[in-house]
Amino acid sequence: MSTVFSLAWRLFRHEARRGELTIILLAIVLSVGAVLSLSLFSERLQGALQERSASFLAADTQLRSRDPADAAWLEKAAEFDLTTAKRVSTRSMAFGEQKMSLVDLRAVNDAYPLKGQVTIADAPFGTESVTDTLPQPGEAWLDSRLFQTLNVALGDQVYIGDASLTIAGVVSEIPDAGFSLFSTEPIVLMRLEDLPATNVAGPGSRVNYVHYFAGEEAQLAAYYDWLRPQLNDEVHRWRAVSDDDSPIGRSVARAERYFLLASLLAIILAAVSIAVAAQRYSQRHFDPVAIMKTLGASGPMIRKIYVLQILFITLLGIALGLIIGVVIQQVVVWALADKVDVTLSVWHWRPVIIAVFTGAICAFLFSLYPLLRLFSVPPLRVLRRDIDSTVSSRTLQFGASGSAVFLLMWAYSQDLTISAILFASGVVLVAGLLVMTYGLILLGRKLGSGSMGPWQLAWARIRRRAMDNSVQLISFSVTIMLLLVVLVMRNDMVAQWRAQLPEGTPNYFLINITQEQKPALSSHFEENNVEVDEFYPVVRGRFVAVNGERVNTEVTKEEENAPREGREGLGREANLTWSNTLQSENRIAAGQWHGDSMLALPDGTFAVSVEADVADRLDIELGDSLTFNIGSEVVTTEVTSFREVNWQTMQPNFFFVIDPAAMEAFKPTYITSFYLDTERKAELTGLLQPFSSVTLFDVDARINQLREIVEQVSLAVEFILILVLAAGSLVLIAQVQASMDERQEELAILRTLGARGKVIRASVVLEFVIIGVVAGFMAALANELSLYLLQTQVFQMEGSWHFAYWLIAPLAGAVVVGLLGAVGCWRLLSLNTTALLRRMV
Repeated sequence: MSTVFSLAWRLFRHEARRGELTIILLAIVLSVGAVLSLSLFSERLQGALQERSASFLAADTQLRSRDPADAAWLEKAAEFDLTTAKRVSTRSMAFGEQKMSLVDLRAVNDAYPLKGQVTIADAPFGTESVTDTLPQPGEAWLDSRLFQTLNVALGDQVYIGDASLTIAGVVSEIPDAGFSLFSTEPIVLMRLEDLPATNVAGPGSRVNYVHYFAGEEAQLAAYYDWLRPQLNDEVHRWRAVSDDDSPIGRSVARAERYFLLASLLAIILAAVSIAVAAQRYSQRHFDPVAIMKTLGASGPMIRKIYVLQILFITLLGIALGLIIGVVIQQVVVWALADKVDVTLSVWHWRPVIIAVFTGAICAFLFSLYPLLRLFSVPPLRVLRRDIDSTVSSRTLQFGASGSAVFLLMWAYSQDLTISAILFASGVVLVAGLLVMTYGLILLGRKLGSGSMGPWQLAWARIRRRAMDNSVQLISFSVTIMLLLVVLVMRNDMVAQWRAQLPEGTPNYFLINITQEQKPALSSHFEENNVEVDEFYPVVRGRFVAVNGERVNTEVTKEEENAPREGREGLGREANLTWSNTLQSENRIAAGQWHGDSMLALPDGTFAVSVEADVADRLDIELGDSLTFNIGSEVVTTEVTSFREVNWQTMQPNFFFVIDPAAMEAFKPTYITSFYLDTERKAELTGLLQPFSSVTLFDVDARINQLREIVEQVSLAVEFILILVLAAGSLVLIAQVQASMDERQEELAILRTLGARGKVIRASVVLEFVIIGVVAGFMAALANELSLYLLQTQVFQMEGSWHFAYWLIAPLAGAVVVGLLGAVGCWRLLSLNTTALLRRMV
């Protein structure tokens, strides 16, 4: 073994000096560096985004319950080194000296919040600032709108239950305030030790207990594993950052899936580059292997020598790739430090492990077929160089390569859906390209005949190098397809993020508007240059029956804890609205909208449109009869349509939209919204002064937070796109370089036969242009399949066509592949016949 190792090391050093191993080394460095930089940046960015998302929960996780948590549970949390905080909340009445209002009462202990910050103002709707303090015992902080509703000022008393508290501050924002536009009660923040004095949390009251936990992910997971068997699903709810279904939570989750997708594509690109480099390495060593066999070297000895060389180059490539990957992501993190919140103090070992694993698997599995071809070269090649390897089946190559790609994708992502979609799309693309290759061969026979101009020469070369061109075509197409997937997904995703929060998005909502107040309010706001959005009528009602069958409803605390049987209901009152006009961001998924004049129903039958997800959850079908209790009245409707609703937009959305004819007997209140610049926030008091009964709901801070995260994610996505584009470009260059040896022989023959340099150069460029056009077109088709499956099955987006890329991809393929071919072959094309013949010796 020492002799074999010595020979392998001497050959490795010799070829390293000559540059024989440069391409495969660069391919491994590319694979490890790209995967590490992408993965490490993604992990750090995901950690930063999760930390940011945790601020909207006020902790890493929450335990919500209807009863106080067992004290032993909190003691156990301390054993897992978790920090905890507590909140008790309920709806209650708050009284000033003259007025009263329903409020969202939140009593917290001194550890609140574990994540995020509390924002206060110096006056109602005044200048905001972050604070690290809480109300002192005997004090309360009130929402800005309560000062107008209760007609109180700082320093006055507010009465809640049996307690009297001093108004000591104006609370503008708390971390876990929520995003529901219908959670409209203004917040009163007080200390937990003052809650017993109020007597509002006694028997029969609807009180929510929230326990907050913060700590390392592994500790939280271990604690939840211990706690889970003791939880009652009817009483308790464990909520983590990953469970956040707010617009911010959905945006972060979608970004994480995109980072995963980009990293998977980087792995595939790395695999392709190594396969191309290994193919060239194998072909370059046909002659040395034949010579060694004529000198008596055995098959096992040759195999050990070359496997050791692959091992040497793999270890060197992995080491260099790790260094380059760390440097790249570190530089990018520093460059984006002011715009993207990525902490440098956190290190993740998983990207390092997966990068090493990627380099090793790619180097060996993608070198398997080229090495087997190398080992099978007969000694007779020493005398007859036209003799090739005896291993020519592509089944082994595609089988080993496909298995390696799928193994890497699944091992990295642990997401079978994404891996299967990308792999299936690649298989479809490869199959289509093999068919296309045979089509090019047939076409080349016709177009490559006749006088030898550049066009005919290019087609003749495509036909003659059919199998090599098929591998080259597959490589180009897969690379272009993956780049298109990353590019188009990024564009669609960022466009959708920004579309949900365009400039001028309403940042304030008004509720409890009466019919009589609507004209005066519209006129008053118009006089103050504030545009009011559409008015939506709203009444509170309870969904009680389907086709006459009662559904489960929760009315009292006693009923909440009782066992339930039969069909599930919403479990709470719903906000019902009515209109004949379909809201923007709503789409009819099934049935017919009741505002359609073509819809005909029997007299006395009223239509209702149901949100599609609610219909699916409650097992509601088209044509079902739904019954609602509104006050003391009963309204029966027939389901005529299901709607898909974009819940990520900051606008009122409803589970049920009823035919206006069914609601004529009810007197609604209205909800509307408007946009006001942050600089004009001080005008709110004057705007609302004439309408003391109208309630203002401020979502400005939440919209700004969501927009900030979207911008950060968008910048990060653009960086990842640039990295993947760079990796793809290097793959294309490696593929062009892989054909240089054979092209050198062709050029020498053509020049010997008298072909002019201008004709040869034009034919080479045309050959690459033709391959680029075909690769781009096939990549565009496969891109549509991949994107549709990814958007609908993984990213929960609406599938769409991208016809523009059917033209852009072939053109880009022609330009990029043509330029790479011209640049890659330029040195050979500039050599004269004598120089070419000398290089072949």
